[in-house]
Amino acid sequence: MPQQLFAIALVVPDYDAALAFYVDRLGFTLDQDEDLGGSKRWVRITPPGGVAGSIILAKADGQQQAAAIGNQTGGRVGFFLTTDDFARDYAMMLAQGVEFEEKPRHEPYGTVAVWRDPFGNRWDLLEFS
Repeated sequence: MPQQLFAIALVVPDYDAALAFYVDRLGFTLDQDEDLGGSKRWVRITPPGGVAGSIILAKADGQQQAAAIGNQTGGRVGFFLTTDDFARDYAMMLAQGVEFEEKPRHEPYGTVAVWRDPFGNRWDLLEFS
């Protein structure tokens, strides 16, 4: 049986704040939002037009998880959002107030710029060459 990555977990301080950013501002699709009881939810989102790979928004539970918000990858870019039109998505994200750490740059593999979500997680916006 072939394997594929289904989803990754992204620890956030609040489900609704994360949905407001990813769904309302960036246009991600809300695939599931199930109440699991005890203030926990199963919240799964995918990027616009995404065909593989989801994000499970996981509300931090306890001090250790709260401390990891925005630093789940030790300060490195840990999330990679690819696009078929860098200029379009870069302009849309700027218009939505997304904080880019740099101007777009051209690398041998494509056009890329690092951005942060409101929780401090570092992402690449990337269009492959």
